[in-house]
Amino acid sequence: MKTVLLYRLLPLLAAGWSALAAPDLVLKARSRAATNGPPVLAPVMERELRWDPRRTAIVICDMWDKHWCRGATERVAEMAPRMNAVLQAARARGVLVIHAPSETMAFYKDHPQRRRAQVAASAAAPAGVNNWRALNREQEPPLPIDDSDGGCDDLPPCRQPQGPTEYPWRRQIATLEIGDADVISDRGDEIRAVLQQAGIENVIVMGVHANMCVLGRPFAIRALVGAGLNVVLMRDLTDTMYNSRRRPYVSHFAGTDLIVAHIEAYWCPSITSADFLGGEPFRFAADRRPKVVFLIGEDEYRTAETLPRFAAEELAWRGLRPVIVAENPAAKHQFPGLAEALDAADLLVVSTRRRALPAAAMAAVRAHLEAGKPLVGLRTASHAFAPRDAERERALARGLADWPAFDAEVLGGNYRGHHGAGPVTQLRAAPGAVQHPLLTGVDLSQVTGRGSLYRSGPIAADAAAVLIGEIPGQPAEPVAWTRRFGPRQARVFYTSLGHPDDFAQAGFRRLLLNGILWALALPVPPAG
Repeated sequence: MKTVLLYRLLPLLAAGWSALAAPDLVLKARSRAATNGPPVLAPVMERELRWDPRRTAIVICDMWDKHWCRGATERVAEMAPRMNAVLQAARARGVLVIHAPSETMAFYKDHPQRRRAQVAASAAAPAGVNNWRALNREQEPPLPIDDSDGGCDDLPPCRQPQGPTEYPWRRQIATLEIGDADVISDRGDEIRAVLQQAGIENVIVMGVHANMCVLGRPFAIRALVGAGLNVVLMRDLTDTMYNSRRRPYVSHFAGTDLIVAHIEAYWCPSITSADFLGGEPFRFAADRRPKVVFLIGEDEYRTAETLPRFAAEELAWRGLRPVIVAENPAAKHQFPGLAEALDAADLLVVSTRRRALPAAAMAAVRAHLEAGKPLVGLRTASHAFAPRDAERERALARGLADWPAFDAEVLGGNYRGHHGAGPVTQLRAAPGAVQHPLLTGVDLSQVTGRGSLYRSGPIAADAAAVLIGEIPGQPAEPVAWTRRFGPRQARVFYTSLGHPDDFAQAGFRRLLLNGILWALALPVPPAG
């Protein structure tokens, strides 16, 4: 006991006696309400935590020098400098730092930091304290990703060890400095004893991997929460073992987000390294979320409501970055921030009706397409930039720009008005389109067009129809199609669907999701 208390004074002495009365750590903690739906869509709750640094510890989980998965090794090396900076800042505040690189204790057998943990564990420990903490079905549902293949995201996948003798890790990555007053252990009994004897009430967990060791190790989240400690995950300094070619078919980094949301809903809040270092949270260099700009300005179909909701529920958790650019409700034809948003956009989704744009904004739309970047058009996009008559004259007189040929030139459509409201549009696959990626997971027996049927045909010769719509007594019309635009062959997807009642149908939502992913040249998830 005396040994443990003495080493707890070392970082305080190093920082000066003022550290004995150090101000609280101020942490911006994020959690989620546990609901029947996916945690990533659950309401986010943020609150400020104030923790006494002298009663706070950091546990660093399995930041090994080498992993059997090449990508996992590279990501550990990439985040390690930022993590080391956090540890330096934490020590200066009087926080206890515990290094827990599992199965590497032989490397540290002569380190005083290792001996410190062994001495602390001389007291009796609860039964099972060193056991792995598996998924707790009473407290949490199954994890939201499929990691049953080991989770290596490399191509080709790396060979997995066939037993402990093949484990490649030998020590913690050398980038993480081990301070004089730190502790080294990979045992639940030792770490529990260290925390108890040092008077620790609060623990910050960081390291890898969030879906495996960060949850399950006997010194990690499930065990620490079960021991009654206040626990948070540093969410920007973790990673997952997740193969993006497995359920739910999202990017590797979006898979990490899903696990973090699971932890926030069922185990503990999360914080970021910015709470210690300021600035922006850490992000892996390869974590580039495609930016999808939604241009919304129409008065008939409420896409200012339906599209942001769709983006939040279907796109954001998949690793796409939706940006909503809506018309200024007090100034028709004005879309603040459009040109700036398109500057680094990966996809433009258009849902406007007979709007003109400021010249710079229209130039940005054209530049987006001329650069070969994709576009998705929804319902009134067939007459997106085509104000008529006096409205057009007023817009042009104000220096605004229109594009009346947008439908024919870009979408490849031939909008000629629409049939009357009332009849439900029956949908079928266009000839040869049954296996088209856009129809993956779309049960056409369960989806119809709820708005009036647009007269859109014949479409351009280089456009490929995907869906055909029919109402009684009228010719069939193309309802969804794809084409390529311009010399750089920008991908274009258009559908004349988009009525509010269409969004209530899973089949339409899946069609729109598929269209967005196809336009971005991203994999379309399999049915189911």
